[in-house]
Amino acid sequence: MKRNLIYCVIAASLLSVSCGEDFLDPQRDTSILTNIDFAENADSNPALVTGTLDGIYSYMIEDRSVTTNHYDFGQKGVDIWMDIVSGDMALAASAYGWYDNTANLLTTVDYTRTENRVIWQYYYKVINISNTVIESLGGNDAIPETPETRYTMGQAKALRAYAYFYLAQLFQRGYNADQAILPYYDGDNDNPAKVPASQIYALIISDLDTSIQLLDGYSRDAKHKINKSVAQGLLAYTYAAMGNYQGAREVSDAIITTGGFPLTTRAQLAFPGAGSGFNNANTASWMWGYDLTESMGQQLINWWGQVDFYTYSYAWAGDNKAIDSALFAQIPAADIRKSQFPTTPPLGSEDAVPLMPLNKFFDTARQPGVQYIISTDYIFMRVDEFYLLSAEAAAKTGDEAAAKARLVELLSSRYPTPAAAQDYVNTLSGQALIDAIYLQTRIEFWGEGKSYLALKRNRATVTRGTNHIFRPGQTFTYSQDELSFQIPQVEINNNPAITEQN
Repeated sequence: MKRNLIYCVIAASLLSVSCGEDFLDPQRDTSILTNIDFAENADSNPALVTGTLDGIYSYMIEDRSVTTNHYDFGQKGVDIWMDIVSGDMALAASAYGWYDNTANLLTTVDYTRTENRVIWQYYYKVINISNTVIESLGGNDAIPETPETRYTMGQAKALRAYAYFYLAQLFQRGYNADQAILPYYDGDNDNPAKVPASQIYALIISDLDTSIQLLDGYSRDAKHKINKSVAQGLLAYTYAAMGNYQGAREVSDAIITTGGFPLTTRAQLAFPGAGSGFNNANTASWMWGYDLTESMGQQLINWWGQVDFYTYSYAWAGDNKAIDSALFAQIPAADIRKSQFPTTPPLGSEDAVPLMPLNKFFDTARQPGVQYIISTDYIFMRVDEFYLLSAEAAAKTGDEAAAKARLVELLSSRYPTPAAAQDYVNTLSGQALIDAIYLQTRIEFWGEGKSYLALKRNRATVTRGTNHIFRPGQTFTYSQDELSFQIPQVEINNNPAITEQN
């Protein structure tokens, strides 16, 4: 019955869909303005520039922007792939098969799979449009004169850095500065051949350094826009991915000290606490998120549709995502985060499988399959990430006292009492401390697209639990082919400067 209902709605929704094939050539994509268009019109109509910047943000949540597949919905679609590949998100049941190839680690070893194409073209379109905005404001070396143009340039450079950062994480097995990894497009020195990671990371850092300066004093009117703190967050992640833990710690601590974002409270972490559920962009700890409203018309093809049992879509109808059972077993019984994943579904939700995130991500009505037009919000970044990243960086640079202090700050509201958190942390040192911080990162940010980043930078090995329908109990190392994505067939076919997938 559920399957038939969803297919009826899907069939109707696809009647008006059309998709372009080429996202790297702005001349072929009539949905965006080209650099030539801007050069002719930007001076007389500055709204063209800010409108196109807003278009990038809209593109981040757009469904079916590259294909007609129902896993194609911007950044949060990529987040699901990263969570599944990391092993922390288990595909516990599959009625429709959208994530079978990813969960079975077939996508990551086959460059013809469409998932690779979606990731590649999504991020390169963000880069392309960002370059258009930067060029319209005078180019990479321009120093904007007005606050409005400074803030626009700052956001555009941060968005370009964001896209390159994720491409580097997804398509390189582990950080190696000398390895050629990606084509390079900055609007001035374009190179369709793969360039060394050092060149990609140099652009990311330069863009983010500039962005942080330009966004100083910027007060955004919506949380989906990048401000100084978000740019700092991207820089902290970049430093950590490179192994520059001193830099990662300094930037993380700056966010904590000056960003004005409080830690997520114990009540907010899990139902039935006051304000509970990761569903509201107004949550004070959220640094970057998207306020989805019913007027946007988001329905089945949406992160909530794929993860939330209370939304009328796939997670409710049999494509169940759950926390990896082995990871769940490592959460202490008294840790509030354990209750995010009920072992026995609550009354009225008996069709849910064990360990789904019923008490972390949920429509506030909490009625199975009821939310149809999506109004629950997307999370991209929260301040809690930088408490753990600061702790990780401190531990890896030998400052165990600072690492433990940050860890206690976070865990004091997760454990029953601050004293319980302190007792746990006091037993840790050396590699055990680093391992504990990595574990807490996986627990804290389950379903938020962060476990994959932590897996890569910690050069970790994961063993899947028993609740995966594909490859349960198998062990994978961060550098294995199965844990990174492939340059897609469409790029190999259309770009003669690239002849191999890795």
